[in-house]
Amino acid sequence: MAYQPKDYYFQKAKTENYAARSVFKIQEIDERFKIFKPSYKILDLGAAPGSWSQYSSERVGRQGRILGIDLQPIKLTLPNAVFLTADLRQLDLVTIMTAQGIEPPFDVVLSDMAPKTTGIRVTDQTRSLELCELALRNAQKFLRPRGTFVCKLFHSEEFGDFRNQLRSLFGRVEVIRPKSTRKESKEIFFVALQFQPKSQLL
Repeated sequence: MAYQPKDYYFQKAKTENYAARSVFKIQEIDERFKIFKPSYKILDLGAAPGSWSQYSSERVGRQGRILGIDLQPIKLTLPNAVFLTADLRQLDLVTIMTAQGIEPPFDVVLSDMAPKTTGIRVTDQTRSLELCELALRNAQKFLRPRGTFVCKLFHSEEFGDFRNQLRSLFGRVEVIRPKSTRKESKEIFFVALQFQPKSQLL
């Protein structure tokens, strides 16, 4: 089947005024696992072009807050969101959160981060895993107990090791490949629920 960049989900996102078709991935995850509630605080890593933040914004309402971060500019204005164009690895997030009035802990940490693909499968998989580990480190810092972590990974041999790492930190870990994922894509999503900080496990 030929690659169809403007497929059904692309057109549906455009019709519903979402920034990208990826919105339907987080929507399916939320419908299955009920990860958003009114007034929640959301940390959205790899947020551009912003569709996950748009969906989150609707779900958490005006009393909720969203902090979105990406290397690429996010050209959206949402009443309950702040967007930063920056490299997550170079940010002092605690200072930034304080300045923006979005104090941790967060109820949900999202990561739709993906590397710039090279076409070399092993390289792309390795870089994807590195971004997942970066996102998880931030989740461990800023996620509240029993909070939720959602992370995209390019499927690889390291899948099992990363899942085991999540299982050591969360009460429940699920893997989902949303229906809107393109058939040729190797991406999967971890949904890690009921965060248990290490201090609680001792």
